[in-house]
Amino acid sequence: MGMHRDAHIVWDWNGTLFHDVDAVIGATNAAFAELGLEPLTLERYRELYCVPVPKFYERLLGRLPSEAEWELMDTTFHRYYTEHRVRCGLAEGVAELLAGWSSAGRSQSILSMYGHEELVPLVRGFGIEPHFLRVDGRTGPSGGSKAEHMVRHLGALTGVAPERTVVIGDAADDALAARHVGARAVLYTGGSHSRASLEAVGVPVVDTLAEAVAEAERLAS
Repeated sequence: MGMHRDAHIVWDWNGTLFHDVDAVIGATNAAFAELGLEPLTLERYRELYCVPVPKFYERLLGRLPSEAEWELMDTTFHRYYTEHRVRCGLAEGVAELLAGWSSAGRSQSILSMYGHEELVPLVRGFGIEPHFLRVDGRTGPSGGSKAEHMVRHLGALTGVAPERTVVIGDAADDALAARHVGARAVLYTGGSHSRASLEAVGVPVVDTLAEAVAEAERLAS
């Protein structure tokens, strides 16, 4: 791909570029129902959500789920989510933001904890894949942190310097993954976390992706 000396964005997918919060809440509540837990509202979900996901379940159960419980909930979540994601679309203004960043000669990529085999055709289906140097989803078991995936992702990008890279995501884990590789982060309130929990991480927090891109440009300049 050649050298990319300008700013680079690593985008998160779920809850960031892909506005799927309704499907996520529905899938979470379907998983909770398997253990007889009460359904969560969006506000309560954002207050409690954390990574790794079993710790999120611990906040609700008062204990870590057993291996059998985790497998049941994880399977239920992904089955429901797969059925309902078809009603979800890109977040507001995404196509224009991606095109604008690319046309300015800057580079971008996607790193998601959504399964790689499901992620790639989904991105391709929205017609935005050409904007990205690389699209990486999760390989291996679900429920973990993004940090080591970020190491591999940036390592596969020729000429992208961590210090000129900004991770844009909707979860505290995105900022932790950025910090792990020496990159910056901007967190977006449209996904899985409340503003208060995002602000506790100590990185810029924004309410729109347009603001996130402007902040990324500032941080990487």
